[in-house]
Amino acid sequence: MKKTIALTILLASLASCSNSDTYQDVSTPTTTTPGTGTTTTTISYTKNVKSIIDGNCVSCHSSGRSASFRPLTTYAEVKTAVESAGLLGRIQLQSGQQGLMPQGGRMSQVNIDLIVKWNTDGLKEN
Repeated sequence: MKKTIALTILLASLASCSNSDTYQDVSTPTTTTPGTGTTTTTISYTKNVKSIIDGNCVSCHSSGRSASFRPLTTYAEVKTAVESAGLLGRIQLQSGQQGLMPQGGRMSQVNIDLIVKWNTDGLKEN
């Protein structure tokens, strides 16, 4: 009986450690410029944006899926979608507006801001 209770508590605590959901929030890495005390944020596809795209877009925007005509599985595909396919405009629409992506619901503002900053910073890959 004690083993069952202990196992139940252990499993419950492990399950509560999971922070997995469809619309992932990704923290923004910051660095301090030496001697200035100025905090700068560096955004890159590999470090920040890829996990957001994978968690919010790839379920539809990949081979064999409903939006396979516009895949978003590689850096080049996502970069092209930002530069010439209106990705930034679509993710910034408000819930209920036609054309909002992802279709399952608006992703968090934190994630949207990271993707917008990635564009502003020059769409760096690494």
